[in-house]
Amino acid sequence: MAYLGLFLTAFVAATLLPAQSETVLAGMIVAGYTPWLLVVVASIGNVLGSTVNWWLGREAARFSHHRFFPVKPAALARARAWYGRYGKWTLLLSWLPVVGDPLTLAAGVMRERLRVFLLMVSIAKTARYAVLAVVAARYA
Repeated sequence: MAYLGLFLTAFVAATLLPAQSETVLAGMIVAGYTPWLLVVVASIGNVLGSTVNWWLGREAARFSHHRFFPVKPAALARARAWYGRYGKWTLLLSWLPVVGDPLTLAAGVMRERLRVFLLMVSIAKTARYAVLAVVAARYA
């Protein structure tokens, strides 16, 4: 049941909703749970949550020509040009607080391929949890 709680916390933390999966992961390591399994569970949950953001961005892009769309066409064109230059590599920053979740949403708006998205986000999210697990294990 504890692993399910970590999975759900990591999933929610990757969406635009506030949650702290890192604290849960570190606490579970200190409590004696298996670190590598915690990293796997948290990473899967977090990547799936990020994929929800990607999908929401992809769906929201369908409305970009409407007046109520929050981004003006000129700004969207600049963002597409910027993403065309740096795009998929910015997803390696998806682990960062505050900017990471919006990056995954932007990837959907910019029509990043799901395969590329999953690869980059999986690398970023898993690396973050692995580093956190190593640090937490030193204090367990």
